[in-house]
Amino acid sequence: MSPSDALALQRLPGRPDRAEVLFAHGFGQTRQAWTRTAATLAAHGHGSTRFDARGHGQSRWNPAQLPYELEQFVDDLAALAQDHATPPVLVGASMGGLLGLYAQGHRDPPPFRALVLVDIAPRWDEAGVERIMGFMSAHPEGFDSPEHAADVIAAYLPHRPRRKSREELEPLLAQREDGRWRWHWDPRLIDSIGRQGAQYQARLLDATDRIQVPTLLVSGGRSELIGDAHVTDFLQRVPHARHVRLPQATHMVVGDDNDAFTRTILAFLSTLPAGNSLPAGALR
Repeated sequence: MSPSDALALQRLPGRPDRAEVLFAHGFGQTRQAWTRTAATLAAHGHGSTRFDARGHGQSRWNPAQLPYELEQFVDDLAALAQDHATPPVLVGASMGGLLGLYAQGHRDPPPFRALVLVDIAPRWDEAGVERIMGFMSAHPEGFDSPEHAADVIAAYLPHRPRRKSREELEPLLAQREDGRWRWHWDPRLIDSIGRQGAQYQARLLDATDRIQVPTLLVSGGRSELIGDAHVTDFLQRVPHARHVRLPQATHMVVGDDNDAFTRTILAFLSTLPAGNSLPAGALR
């Protein structure tokens, strides 16, 4: 079975002379995280693919006897990239960015023509990870309603001026047989993927050192995961990379400041070679 059969995805068409984008969301998110950005990119001629990672949203969960492993997610991402006529640009947030780094550094040929990493680098703050995992695992009993979940999110993200509406939250929740609303992702992911990133760090660092394609790191000025030291380390490892910090954004860059984020992506895409051609030597 191909990932396209097991993963829920959406495609927006673009112009043949503009780079295609493959969006990879963060842990616990869905393809809906990219809706506004994808629509704006499409209006500028950039086609895109958005998908729910395995165990998330409307994509299939691993059967009970099959543990989740990082390599499964990397395989899915690389296979989706191969569905494109030419290598797409990977725009990956958090987990999605790490998967893109891993695939680009360890797959032959590398699957992407360029990388955009959204508030993630091969080194990160473990205390920040634990805060995020703590929030995600804090309500195993679920919520009374989507509005109850909105209250919890608002308390976790008090800097956001607007609460999520029921319509915005419903793709992130699933109502179970007991009537309770729970997050849309498989709870097994917390321990199998969410808290095991550190064990892959050596391979992620090795992959980062191999990156040759155009690369952009977009970080949040208020991020709980990526600080100045992490950015400096990344830029030393990938000296051709660019870095843009969005000062008011936390780790949830895309949701915190979507307009600025999307402008940043468009500006980066405009620097790439016309169409889907690649610079000499971009793919080893």
